[in-house]
Amino acid sequence: MLLTIIVFVLILGVLIFVHECGHFLTAKRNGIKADEFGFGFPPRIFGFYKNEKTGKYEFVPGSREVESKNTVYSVNWLPLGGFVKIKGENGEGKDEEDSFASKSAWKRTKVLAAGVVMNFVLAWILISIGFMIGAPQEVTAGMHPASSKIQITAVAPNSPAAAANLQAGDEVLKNQTSPTGQTVSLRDVTSLQNYIDANKGQLVDLEIKRGATMMDIKVTPRMNPPQDQGALGIELTETTIVGYPWYRSIWMGVTTTVNLTWAILVAFGGIIASLFAGKGVGADVAGPIGIYTLTGQVTAMGLVYVLQFAALLSINLGIINILPIPALDGGRILFVIIEKIKGSPVSQKLEQTFHTVGFVLLILLLVLISFHDVMTRLIK
Repeated sequence: MLLTIIVFVLILGVLIFVHECGHFLTAKRNGIKADEFGFGFPPRIFGFYKNEKTGKYEFVPGSREVESKNTVYSVNWLPLGGFVKIKGENGEGKDEEDSFASKSAWKRTKVLAAGVVMNFVLAWILISIGFMIGAPQEVTAGMHPASSKIQITAVAPNSPAAAANLQAGDEVLKNQTSPTGQTVSLRDVTSLQNYIDANKGQLVDLEIKRGATMMDIKVTPRMNPPQDQGALGIELTETTIVGYPWYRSIWMGVTTTVNLTWAILVAFGGIIASLFAGKGVGADVAGPIGIYTLTGQVTAMGLVYVLQFAALLSINLGIINILPIPALDGGRILFVIIEKIKGSPVSQKLEQTFHTVGFVLLILLLVLISFHDVMTRLIK
């Protein structure tokens, strides 16, 4: 559990920190002052800044405010990424050259979109590293790797597998002991399916490997399973670890990031269509609690799976942030576009109200999704 908490905090921290780095670096590059760039979230432990008179860095204790032409770099108590305070981000200082509010629509859009771009870049880097280390790949026809393993990729709700606490990511060992005491050697997914079908209605001991833990799980395959579920209610695949040269890994990282982005966009489209059709969002939408649970599962599976999971979250974060949702980057870009079309800025009071209401609604949505996560796990 402690390892899961550490990995969960690290993943969220890196995703948020990289996102804020994008805003910070792009703002500085476009002549916009960043009042503060924080590691973690307040309250502040300490900070430092470069004194414009002496040229030396000076220490800032606690939360003391500093008037400086240079950025204050702070280290804060809550280790969840970071934040950046950009001068003029709320519309103030329109007459000051180093204010965000004084810059052109194009420069403001670049600063707002930079965090999203960095999330996609991070996903590409993480996926590329995974390919260099050796990424899991599904065994296809013509492949005969000696080190392949049979893994569970999904568990159907209310199935024997779910009741036995089998989980996605579990490895089914190739040497099993049948109900009659005989040793059964499984070659691939097909042979495992045949073994399960041959023992319908009988209590079967499955040797399972979950991370570094070996488990003996007792489960009884159903005689008459629902359509498209199988006797246990699991989906299976055969995987092997394949490593690639760095130059190939980089390109594969690009293509995989693009493919994942498209798949997530399609999934978002399906969720929105379901909402308009009155069908709800389904069980695949997860909040912080669901993400924490998934973090525990991928942590048990190994480093490469953690990297892939973090990359997937980074892409999700990028997509959500670029949507024209109030309080998020996409919502702020929308107001820049409206300003460009109408030829004058939108009322600052109206924009702030728009983002405040949007922020409250996002928090409520987060609470509802978290409640859904808790109830789903209690039912299970």
